[in-house]
Amino acid sequence: MFSINCNGKLIDVSSPKVMGILNITPDSFFDGGKYNNPQSIVKQVEKMLSEGATFIDVGAYSSRPGAKHISEKEEKERILPVIKLLAKEFPQILMSIDTFRSEIAEACINEGACIINDISAGNMDENMFTTVAKLNVPYIIMHMKGTPQNMQKNCSYNHVVNDVIFYFSKKINELRLLGVNDIITDVGFGFSKKLEHNYKLLKHLELFKSLEVPTLAGLSRKSMLFKPLEITQKEALNATTIANTIALLNGANILRVHDVKEAVEAIKIVELLKNVE
Repeated sequence: MFSINCNGKLIDVSSPKVMGILNITPDSFFDGGKYNNPQSIVKQVEKMLSEGATFIDVGAYSSRPGAKHISEKEEKERILPVIKLLAKEFPQILMSIDTFRSEIAEACINEGACIINDISAGNMDENMFTTVAKLNVPYIIMHMKGTPQNMQKNCSYNHVVNDVIFYFSKKINELRLLGVNDIITDVGFGFSKKLEHNYKLLKHLELFKSLEVPTLAGLSRKSMLFKPLEITQKEALNATTIANTIALLNGANILRVHDVKEAVEAIKIVELLKNVE
């Protein structure tokens, strides 16, 4: 059984859960600029929670390929008021903070967030691992080479699945030595990956169970889905649901999505399938 401790609450993720995405960036790849005032933010979070999201992942730094780099000050000014707002409006909310900066992570945890979601797995801030250990919170480590600005120039692997597993095993070992208990891996679909790498990782996602930590799948409306189909991000909900279903069948514990209702439905159907002889 996989469970993670969020604000003293044990969440069993061996029964898959949904993490709803709240991007408060003007330039995120799908919903950039959509949630830029308290009313729209509260309304969207209310919708995601009512549709069955267990976690809400709040991000103020766009990590899409080639995204504009913003300062720590700007990221903090964007995100802290939102964390405070949501903690006040939804006292029971389980918030994940999507940042690679330890100071921002700590500030948000102090204001009510309970998970740190780091696209760089500590590579972009040398203080992140010790901060996570000090705060004693669940930590999502994602695989990426380089930074969002140059990651698509770093797509070479000997064997993508083995390479990513090896990367995680080293990171998990480092974190365990610091006393970090709750670690979640995210293979980083679309980050430093070519199309074939993404699909190899999706096909062999069950191999990441060997790491003995929960797996998060972040496939929602990504280019690996809409580009081969020659459609837009807005038209990629069906493809997302198919990819999420494959991820669930291959052992994903958390689905990180823009569309909560459909992800919850995918989980229900897959669980029905798993529960019959």
